[in-house]
Amino acid sequence: MIELISYGVTLLGLVISWGVYKRRGAASGMRGAALSLVPAAAAMTGVTEFVTELVFSPVKWAGVVLAGLAVMLYLTSGVMLSRRAEAGGAVDEGKGAKRSKAPKAAKQRKPDKAVEQSSGGAPAAMDPDLAEIEEILRNRGIK
Repeated sequence: MIELISYGVTLLGLVISWGVYKRRGAASGMRGAALSLVPAAAAMTGVTEFVTELVFSPVKWAGVVLAGLAVMLYLTSGVMLSRRAEAGGAVDEGKGAKRSKAPKAAKQRKPDKAVEQSSGGAPAAMDPDLAEIEEILRNRGIK
């Protein structure tokens, strides 16, 4: 039944392509004919059967969902591993190795000159809440 529909669509497309050929020229007619032959080719190669079985089969949809879940888990684990590597280097989970508190690059950074001190040598005037945040960042080697 599906094949008959595919062949019918192909035949209808070829008739329309003939009309397009007469009105707009050979290039437009050939393009229409090429697109019209696709449903027949799909029916002859079995693609149409595969698609209809996929659409109407709950078991195949469950397989698609499981494949999507597998991809999602794989990508999530990669993000988690990269964050762990950024936080303290590669760690052997089974041996209980300890992580360093800050990355080496963060320990070697120098604070910004604008935040460091004003030209008089006294700390720059700022909001007390911001000063507390600056101190926390400095202690962690971020700023």
